[in-house]
Amino acid sequence: MSGRDLPGFITTYRSSDIDPKWQCGCKQAVKREALWKRSLAEVYLESVTLCEHNCFMPELDSLVVRVKNGLKSPKYKPVNYEELHAITEAKKLESAKILLKIKKTEHASRINKEQMLLKQHKQVWWKEHKRLHESRQNLELDIQALFDEGNECFFDLWDLRYKLSKALDTFQANTVQPVWQLREDLRYRLVEMQANQECQEYELNPDAVLKEVEFLKKQQQIVLEKLHLERVVLEQELEEFVDEALAYSLEEKTALIREIPAQLLVLECPYSDLKAAVFTEFDKLADEYWLKLQEVDQELKVISSSFQWSKEDLWIYQVIINQYPKDMQGRRILYLDMLQKILPHKSRQNLVAHERAWDHYHFTRNQWRVLMFNWVQAKKAFLLKAVMTLAEACAAHETELMLSNNRRKQQEICANLKEKV
Repeated sequence: MSGRDLPGFITTYRSSDIDPKWQCGCKQAVKREALWKRSLAEVYLESVTLCEHNCFMPELDSLVVRVKNGLKSPKYKPVNYEELHAITEAKKLESAKILLKIKKTEHASRINKEQMLLKQHKQVWWKEHKRLHESRQNLELDIQALFDEGNECFFDLWDLRYKLSKALDTFQANTVQPVWQLREDLRYRLVEMQANQECQEYELNPDAVLKEVEFLKKQQQIVLEKLHLERVVLEQELEEFVDEALAYSLEEKTALIREIPAQLLVLECPYSDLKAAVFTEFDKLADEYWLKLQEVDQELKVISSSFQWSKEDLWIYQVIINQYPKDMQGRRILYLDMLQKILPHKSRQNLVAHERAWDHYHFTRNQWRVLMFNWVQAKKAFLLKAVMTLAEACAAHETELMLSNNRRKQQEICANLKEKV
C-alpha cells in the first residue's frame, strides 16, 4: 500500500457540499478542480463522468464501491512475505557485521590505550626505582659512617647487625635456596626431555615432580604466614612508637608556642611594668596563633576521621600519588588508572571521593604549615621589637640617672657656694 493508494479511502467528499453553480460550466469546473487538495482531486478524477456539456460530474456510486471493497480492491497486490523476510535477514546480517567491526575497533582502541598507559607507567616506575636505589645507597653510607665513628653504643649495633645477617643467611638457606634449586632442577629436566624426545629410554615421572612442587608450596605458605604474623606485630609496635612520638611532638608544639623565649627573660629592664607589658603582649600573640592552630588541628582530625579506608589502602594511595610528579602531563589519569589496578575492590567513584578528601586534607596541612611559618616570623619580629623597646628604656633610664646625678651635683655646688657666701 503506497501513498498514491491512500486517497482511495478518503470519503470526506459529499455532493451536497458543492454549490449548484459549480456543477456545470467547463471553465468554472476546471477552476474548482485546481483549488482542491491533491489527495481529494485524485479521488475525484478517478470516480467522475462527463455531463451533457462535457463537464466533470462526480459519480457517487463509484465512491461507495471503492469504500466497500477496501483492502480487497484489485488495485492492491498480495504481500510477498518470503521476500520481505529475506530482505530483513540480509539487513540484520549486515548490521551484525557492522556491530562486530565496531566492537573490534573498540577492542583495538582499548588495547592501544592500555599499552600507552603501561608504557608511561613503566617510565614512572623506572624513575622511582632509580630514586629509591639512590636513597638506599645514601642511607647505607650514612649508617656506615655512623658505625665508623667508633662510639660505644655502635658496638652493640654491630653485634645486632651481625646476628641479623646470620639470621638472614639461615633464612635464605631454608626458604629461598630450595625454591631456586627446584627451579633449576625442573629446567634441567625440561632441557633433557626436549633433547631426548626421540629416545624412548628417557622416562619422566610427572606425579613425583608435582608432589615435590606441592610440598614446597606448602612449606612456603607456612613460612609466609609466619612472616605475616611477625610483620603485624612489628607494625603494631611501630604504631605505638609513632603515637608516642606524635603525643610528644604535640607537647613540644604547645611549649614552643606558649613558652616565653629565653631572650626576653634574659633582658634587663629598669621598669618592671614595661617588662610585664611585653610579656603580656607576647602571651596575646601566642594565644592568637595557638587558637588558629587548634582550629586547623581539629579540622585535620575531622577530615582524617572521615576516611573509611584501611591503613594499608591509605598507605598504598599515598605511595602511588607520590610516585607521579605534580608537573607530569596526564598525572591524574595515570595514578587513577594505577589505583584501579592495585585496588580493584575500590570503585572509581570511591577513588574520586577519596581524592577530594585527600586534597582537602593536604590543603589543610599546608594551611597549618603556613600558620607555623607565620608564627615563627611574627615571633622574630616581636622579639626584635621587644629588644629595641627594652634597649630604649634602658638608655632612657641611664639618661635620667645621668641628669639626676648632674642635678644633684649642681645642687651640692650651689649649697657649698651659698655656705661660703
